[in-house]
Amino acid sequence: MPVSRSPNRDTKPVPRSRSIWPLLLIGLAAVLAVIVAVLPASAVAHFLPASVQAEDFSGSIWHGSAGKFTVNAHNAGALEWRVHPGALLGLALAVDVHWVKTGFVVDARVSFDRQGFAAHAVKGGGPIEDLQEFGVAVGWSGIAGIDFSEIKGDFAQYLSAVGDVQVSNLTAPQIAEGADLGGYDLHVGAGAVASDGSVTAQLKDTGGPLDLQAVVRYSVKQHLGLLTGTVKERANAPPALLQQLQSLSQLRGRDPEGRIPIDLEFTAP
Repeated sequence: MPVSRSPNRDTKPVPRSRSIWPLLLIGLAAVLAVIVAVLPASAVAHFLPASVQAEDFSGSIWHGSAGKFTVNAHNAGALEWRVHPGALLGLALAVDVHWVKTGFVVDARVSFDRQGFAAHAVKGGGPIEDLQEFGVAVGWSGIAGIDFSEIKGDFAQYLSAVGDVQVSNLTAPQIAEGADLGGYDLHVGAGAVASDGSVTAQLKDTGGPLDLQAVVRYSVKQHLGLLTGTVKERANAPPALLQQLQSLSQLRGRDPEGRIPIDLEFTAP
């Protein structure tokens, strides 16, 4: 008597492990979302390095804020964040941040994984005087604007950065008796970050009493920078600035175009 053939004998079953993975991922995402939503914002304090302190928390880990941050005992302003739980499935962390230091405000999307960090759409600005507690432009005043499409690093050094830092109404009491020195743009282009983490950027004026063309090279490891280039006065330069440029030209001379060579070494945080 012939053996009847099962109607499903030639049909290959769908592997159980392959069909269940989407359900597991959805379940894991739901659990992570609940955890992130329920934990208070103050839980962030347990993940901060010893040099960073935070207080005045509100909200949750998912969407919260800290009204006061200190870094190495220096006031670092306030921070608001919003976590994207979906990134946790890839063992990464993606956060939208809103940072305020008095009148200086910066927004960005920052992500972290095992290889390092990346910041995108870094935009903001404010009075540069509000950053002097970090050792930035001490004694100077003006308005700064930041616009970087990306900043990447591996926790040891920067790997890449593309963007601009612009300042306007720049003044310093030791230059031209505090007269307005105009505006300037520091451009960090693709390939500006070397393999050792040092950064090379182009600096030029955006209008004012000085015609400046320079290159800035900065070593993050040594916290040391060098500005080299040329400068020339414009017709609207104030008398005090003209006098200082005249003294500088006597020491450095002028090129055939009347420009004065400059090289300035500086330290930065």
